[in-house]
Amino acid sequence: MINTPYTAEAVYDDSKSISDIRINIAGKVWHMWGRNGYDREILLSEKAAKGKLPVMLGAGLGYCLEKLSKKGPVAVIDKNNLIGDIVSSEFKGNADNVYLIAENEAALAIQKLREWQQVNGNLDLEILKIPVYLRLDKEFYGSILNSLTAKSETDFWSAVNYPKFNHKSPRILFLDRKYFLINEIKSALTRNNIKFRCLDVGNSDTVRNGFVEDLLSIVVEFKPDFVLTVNHFGIDREGRLTELLHKLNLPLASWFVDNPYLILYRYDKVCSDKTAIFTYDAGNLEIMRDRGFSNVFYLPLATDIYRFKPGCAGANAWKSDISFLGNSMVAAVSRYTDMADLPTKLHSSVKKIAAEFKESEDLSVSQFLKRCYPALLQNMNLLPTDEQKLAYEALITWEATRLYRLNCIKGILDFNPLIVGDQGWNQLLADKKGWRYLESIDYYADLPGFYPQSKINFNCTSRQMKGAVNQRVFDVPACGAFVLTDYREQVENLFEPGVEIITYRDRSEIKELTAKYLKDKNLRESVSKAARKRILSEHTYENRLSDLIDKMRRTFGGGNYL
Repeated sequence: MINTPYTAEAVYDDSKSISDIRINIAGKVWHMWGRNGYDREILLSEKAAKGKLPVMLGAGLGYCLEKLSKKGPVAVIDKNNLIGDIVSSEFKGNADNVYLIAENEAALAIQKLREWQQVNGNLDLEILKIPVYLRLDKEFYGSILNSLTAKSETDFWSAVNYPKFNHKSPRILFLDRKYFLINEIKSALTRNNIKFRCLDVGNSDTVRNGFVEDLLSIVVEFKPDFVLTVNHFGIDREGRLTELLHKLNLPLASWFVDNPYLILYRYDKVCSDKTAIFTYDAGNLEIMRDRGFSNVFYLPLATDIYRFKPGCAGANAWKSDISFLGNSMVAAVSRYTDMADLPTKLHSSVKKIAAEFKESEDLSVSQFLKRCYPALLQNMNLLPTDEQKLAYEALITWEATRLYRLNCIKGILDFNPLIVGDQGWNQLLADKKGWRYLESIDYYADLPGFYPQSKINFNCTSRQMKGAVNQRVFDVPACGAFVLTDYREQVENLFEPGVEIITYRDRSEIKELTAKYLKDKNLRESVSKAARKRILSEHTYENRLSDLIDKMRRTFGGGNYL
């Protein structure tokens, strides 16, 4: 229970309407809802089932209360009514239908609520929770909630104990967040006629207020067959959500489109036999199994052929014989150097270790250190926090990528390349001539028109991907353009080398291959055409999600293969 006194004040939007409540407590600032408060309250109001009496635990911003009061009686339990007083002056609902309970003792509040329930036909209660109230006074609101929901606990578990994968097309609960691939996944699910619901997880390291409540509501109402997320978004490190999904008998599919080792570094309690890990890099399969995940699958990247397609308009400034689009990693190296805060022994060896890791076949920095520098691995493990250990491994990875990309780019400097990316390239190539620079352009709005403007789109993959191919290998040919990429072992599972994809295995091959394909337009077009044909048939996001769904059904469907 929080006994600390607090103050509350309204936050207004441009139309002078209340958009949030700012709560000041013990020198900290809390928010009623944060972003999209109005939308969340309207969503909350829609949870009130017909034939039940809605009971709000907290007055909120008043929008949910307004909507409910226009339909019929509604009770509000708001201890001391401090927040309720703020929104009451702008209340536009039916005040006669609102029953306010502003008691300071939970028992008295419950007694008054039961009396109100009797007056209103003794209908069942629909409890509508506003999470911040439970944080402000867990003992008060928590005891009320426990008392009112005790009877419905059995009904809830009965409602979520439904058979999974019982239909030809599954239902998916998608954990939504602003990130690469999120929109592509939603579009592909729609085109595949898959029923799904999105649940916003928020954009911070922890899920937003009300996330769990909204998840449970969707599970009861929508009855999904499994939960889908990208890079474990929404899954807390302590394993609480993993445990909850296990209790709900609801499988989880997590598709890693970045290195899962670096992401799951600090996740110790997220292994569950109801979790399936999908990784874009087949080299991570054993690593994930070693971390305790029993259901691990390879699911490479793909492309959105409705966005990346021939004929998109491009700017004249983008025209070039050869271009490279990518990050220099200068800023990433600097950021992780600060985050790692390394002792002298580790800091002084970063460049040496990164240079050797760059050339090694080891999939992780820990693996490389264990094999080549066990004393440094011991020093890394002595770092006081997991955050520092992770920052050190990320630092080595990004410094290795920086060195690798710089060396590869030097191989195309004789061909007047266009370099598109961050300002770090101006630092790395300050003493080099014969190249042009363009600031980063938008992936969605610009790249479909950018790629066809180059005779050769040059690609050198991040060193976090030792065997996998990156997004550019799919996107460029989908646009009808030509890509020259570094060889990755897994490319042979996706394209026919020499026919559908052209690769260099060593940086010494870059100049010769660049010269060859710049001179031969017909050869470039032949390769691009063959690659695009392969992509259209096998490497779309619709293909990938069909594969993911099939594996989820076979793993968790209990023999239901309708």
